[in-house]
Amino acid sequence: MSEQIQMAASPLEYPLDSEYILKKRKSIKRQLKSRKRVYTKKKIAILGGSTTHDVKEILELFLLNYGIEPVFYESEYGQYWQEIMFHHLELSKFCPDLIYIHTSTRNIVNFPTIKSSREETEDLLEEVYQPFEAMWEKIFETFHCPVIQNNFEPPFYRLLGNRDIWDFHGRLNFVSRLNERFCLYAQSHENFYIQDISYLASCYGLQRWADPFYWHMYKYALTVLAIPELAYNLAAIIKSIYGNNKKAFVLDLDNTLWGGIVGDDGPDRIEIGQETSAGQMYSEFQQYVKEHKDLGVMLTIDSKNEEENALAGLNRPGSILKPDDFLIIKANWEPKDQNLVQIAKELNIGVESMVFVDDNPAERHIVSSQVPEAAVPKMGKPEQYIEILDRSGFFEVTALSSDDLRRNQMYQANAARRKQEAGFENYEDYLLSLEMKAEIGGFSQVYMSRIAQLTGKSNQFNLTTRRCSLAEIERIAEDSRNITLYGRLEDRFGDNGVVSVIFGHLDSDLPERFHIDLWLMSCRVLKRNMEFAMMDALVKRCQERMVHEIFGYYYPTVKNKMVKEFYELQGFEKVSEDDLGNTTWKLDIFEGYEKKNHVIKIGRIS
Repeated sequence: MSEQIQMAASPLEYPLDSEYILKKRKSIKRQLKSRKRVYTKKKIAILGGSTTHDVKEILELFLLNYGIEPVFYESEYGQYWQEIMFHHLELSKFCPDLIYIHTSTRNIVNFPTIKSSREETEDLLEEVYQPFEAMWEKIFETFHCPVIQNNFEPPFYRLLGNRDIWDFHGRLNFVSRLNERFCLYAQSHENFYIQDISYLASCYGLQRWADPFYWHMYKYALTVLAIPELAYNLAAIIKSIYGNNKKAFVLDLDNTLWGGIVGDDGPDRIEIGQETSAGQMYSEFQQYVKEHKDLGVMLTIDSKNEEENALAGLNRPGSILKPDDFLIIKANWEPKDQNLVQIAKELNIGVESMVFVDDNPAERHIVSSQVPEAAVPKMGKPEQYIEILDRSGFFEVTALSSDDLRRNQMYQANAARRKQEAGFENYEDYLLSLEMKAEIGGFSQVYMSRIAQLTGKSNQFNLTTRRCSLAEIERIAEDSRNITLYGRLEDRFGDNGVVSVIFGHLDSDLPERFHIDLWLMSCRVLKRNMEFAMMDALVKRCQERMVHEIFGYYYPTVKNKMVKEFYELQGFEKVSEDDLGNTTWKLDIFEGYEKKNHVIKIGRIS
């Protein structure tokens, strides 16, 4: 059975086996659903300008593999615009969490002709574009949910040959300019994401991507074999929106970051740098990896090597990656799966956040067997390394906050804090030595993206593990019945950014009661008393709203056991507990409340 599951699961990772996925979709789904896993449920509407049934079925497999259980709504064929603009009853009742608009060049009815003037072409471009913008605006006004919109693949013929791309009469020029209009909209609107099928179709091969026969016979905008590629890419966007991205590379060295074995060949003879074609190839890969560091992806090493040799290889001229680029370097002779688990522990993140990159199939097999939650891509030949990692979508960027850009600095600062802690016998003295200062306030537009991002990522310190998109966070902030709080923490070692989020609602029947819907905190600030500072701020807000009782809820998962007794530590009384371990807690603040934070200075509570 385990072999069968492995065979069925492997096509869901890049490179894809499209024929296998399409043929075995039902058995793959059964195996995915049989896993003991807590899924995030999301309602996804697919509004298509072509037949979308197979897109929906294959997309479901990839989302289940990412831990998202979708419930789908499909529009009638070609009715994507009408269902949005004319308040389709079924779609309104469905109330989607996310809308995917699946259109293609086939949905562009009018193109410029060789007789069109420049002014007529400009008017036509506006005529084609404006219904899309009107539809997007209507979605945000009606459903307040994220939108994923295809751009357009190149047309399958060029009447003007190579001139078609630059002449305003050309179809290719028209499609390119239309795609640019889509990009400009995305740049100025949150919650709007473009699925770049122009790039996907080019990589796949335009002649294989779409076939006139499939369109005229079945109204398929792309061939059946291309559907897994589209669905895989789309699933990467969706899982990123809901916070399921990976966080760290765990990298081998020999024949992964350079050619050769540094312990045998010596640092002077490994292949890296511009002297040889192989060295150039590894240098390009190192540059690709290093650019991820600028996105906030954490870089670590897991190599069977003497540490001295590993450092010598990284320090040699020609190596783009240097020792300082890595937060942790495990160069030893311990099993790599054990090193990976230890790296996750030291970074205080889950192993499911790791991407293990190793040229050796035996090492990959051991890690994937012993740590199945980690991503272990099949690396193939060195010239394929970038393609495999890039197409896998491990770090698909749908939001890019300042905290993301500073993540590596934050983890380096945490290492400095741990070193500082070792010099104190009294823990409170250590906390005071950090000179912590917090900014706590209601949800602010400046931090909305980070707040949404935190709801998707924080698992260990998340009492109800509710996931929210940016649109949902904005709706919560706008509702006057809610109380919202974010917490930002800085200390002598640096700024941790926004690290804690609370929101909840006043009871509609008994407004003197307040219910906490979500309380989470980033694990990088655990045991720093930030939870007490947030509690003090929450009580203050509740008292201002004449609240007498605060109710908190704990819903156990595999990952959040550490906060099982959190409310008891905050002074709450347990009200109930069911057979699944779900608990309800109550705190009476009518008679007053004694502040719990004594080590963090509050800079602002707005």
